[in-house]
Amino acid sequence: MPTYPPILLPVVALVAWSLVMWIWMYATRLPAIRAAQIELDPTAPQGQLMQQLPANVRWKADNYNHLMEQPTLFYAICLVLAMVGESDGLNLALAWIYVGGRVVHSLLQALLNKIEVRFVIFVFTSLALFGLTARVAMALLYPDPTHA
Repeated sequence: MPTYPPILLPVVALVAWSLVMWIWMYATRLPAIRAAQIELDPTAPQGQLMQQLPANVRWKADNYNHLMEQPTLFYAICLVLAMVGESDGLNLALAWIYVGGRVVHSLLQALLNKIEVRFVIFVFTSLALFGLTARVAMALLYPDPTHA
């Protein structure tokens, strides 16, 4: 049975969480569109129709969009870590911190949307991403000869 770099599991976990948010977004958005009797007009300026929805419905879409932004850097860094054989130990812990933080951020945004609290979580997860980036840069600049 093949073994895979352990850092791929947090990558898959964050993709799975993004899909959960996609489902939650549409599970709340579609009924809200029907309830508000919004006519979908392809000529309306982008976002104008969705502004008619209640804020707590829009929060899910906002978060889903956020999951398509900075996490793309996380995916790239984790794949590089997997390729260079640096996907365990502290790197794996930082990856799980990033994923856990993004899940907490999603829940806060989708349910309460307290921007100050979300910002603290965003900074915390960003620091984990900075750490992963620095560690992969060091691994590439100064390769460990025992991993050859």
